[in-house]
Amino acid sequence: MTPLVTPTVWQLFTGFSAVALSGFGGVLPITRRTLVEKRRWLDEAEFVELLSLGQLLPGPNIVNLAVMFGDRRRGLPGALAAVAGLLTGPLMVVLTLASLHQRYGHLPMVQHAISGMAAAACGLLVAMGVKMAWLHPKNLRTVAVALLAMAAIAGLGWPLLKVLLIVGPMALLWAAREER
Repeated sequence: MTPLVTPTVWQLFTGFSAVALSGFGGVLPITRRTLVEKRRWLDEAEFVELLSLGQLLPGPNIVNLAVMFGDRRRGLPGALAAVAGLLTGPLMVVLTLASLHQRYGHLPMVQHAISGMAAAACGLLVAMGVKMAWLHPKNLRTVAVALLAMAAIAGLGWPLLKVLLIVGPMALLWAAREER
């Protein structure tokens, strides 16, 4: 296995810029592939750790991940570079697209294109979830917690915070029982 690479501040900026400009509707799958597989800036376990922490913090998961990763590798300058790289390009794209949508958004072809992009983004997110699921131990309790959370969010329409407050303690209790 090749050792991990420590990026420079400039590489953090350009790396996260490339990630951000590669995705529509969510860049977590692209971020994982880029940081873990292509650039080897971190391993799978550290990616899952940072993503898990990022999901618990307020704000967008990917921004939280960029801040924590940049800070771990290059301190405050690294955190700022990663976030700036993540946000600058998409901001320019969004401002341009907003202007175009204002003018052409009523056209049926534009509305169909937007629907297609949303479906593709959902597919990418599911694919990343499946890849990450293979890292966790597979036992009945783990599967049960995952299915409960998915049913609560997708089936019942519960907000994430409510699901975390209900399913989270249950998962912690089950994990504590396994430790004994």
